[in-house]
Amino acid sequence: MGINLSLTVNGRAVSADVDPRTLLVQFLRDHLRLTGTHVGCDTGQCGACTVHLNDRAVKSCNLLALQAQGASVTTIEGIGEPGKLHPMQEAFRAHHGLQCGFCTPGIVMNAVELARKHPNPSEDTVRAELDGNLCRCTGYHNIVKAIVAGAAAMKQ
Repeated sequence: MGINLSLTVNGRAVSADVDPRTLLVQFLRDHLRLTGTHVGCDTGQCGACTVHLNDRAVKSCNLLALQAQGASVTTIEGIGEPGKLHPMQEAFRAHHGLQCGFCTPGIVMNAVELARKHPNPSEDTVRAELDGNLCRCTGYHNIVKAIVAGAAAMKQ
């Protein structure tokens, strides 16, 4: 038997009956077909599933969907504008902050919150704040450069 879940996802009101054991990441991917939020480790270690819950970066594989009852969720699909990348996404493109791209949505979502908290982040701050977002392809150098540039662009 499902329980009714009502929340706002990417600015749109959503309501569905969900199994009480459904994770937020499963709800986003399977019920809403928002597949930009990735499932990596299923243990909250990699950060590929990071979304914003009431403007706070959270790992959606660690939350039950019902914990988002009445909340506002933003996924990677909900930032930017149609046909125009969010400044952080553009910075990742311009500074080659991705390789395979699997971790990128989660890192970008974490980076957007990071830039709100630290409008002028140092590279050391970025590296410390990226704890919990794993990338298997890069040495993080370009990711850090992209986040510093993205934070600067977000201020404009």
